[in-house]
Amino acid sequence: MRITALYGSPRKDGNTDLLMQAFLSGVREAGGQPHEIFLRDLKFSPCIDCGGCLKTGACVLTDDMDKIYPHLIAADVIVLAAPVFFYGLNALAKAMVDRTQCFWARKYLLGHGLAQERGCRGAGILLSVGGAKGTKNFDGILLTAKYFFDALDMPLTHNLVYGRVDAKGIILDHPEACEAARKLGRDILKKL
Repeated sequence: MRITALYGSPRKDGNTDLLMQAFLSGVREAGGQPHEIFLRDLKFSPCIDCGGCLKTGACVLTDDMDKIYPHLIAADVIVLAAPVFFYGLNALAKAMVDRTQCFWARKYLLGHGLAQERGCRGAGILLSVGGAKGTKNFDGILLTAKYFFDALDMPLTHNLVYGRVDAKGIILDHPEACEAARKLGRDILKKL
């Protein structure tokens, strides 16, 4: 099973990184070998809304997104770990999501979704933390994740989101969160 893990936080070793690491430890315990991508280490532009992908299903920009696309195409499971910024997806992760417009064009304009290439629908997973105390802290990021995974021709099958988690490393004060991520990592290999 091919698992692509997208680290979407600009903060190294922060709460979303720790949550992802817990998830991936479960994947590895179950025998999986994920491919990890750290968005903060790559250089890519946001979508420029040029419309080039609408005719070809391929992005016309050439940058480090070219290193990500093959892993999005081939993955049976994609897990995105990203923090909430101002009740939405943080800018780094959102720029990557916007650059998957080419896959939306393939699916909805050209009639060739990625499930055909990978041979299955797969599973999309969101791991997220946010510092706000509000009840709608994750509404925006969950909606964005749903349609990001839809463009990749897979459902958002699982999400683990934790509010009131802001200071670096504070997720470790919530061992139930890390254990839930580890368990999901172990279980996801059995569910597909």
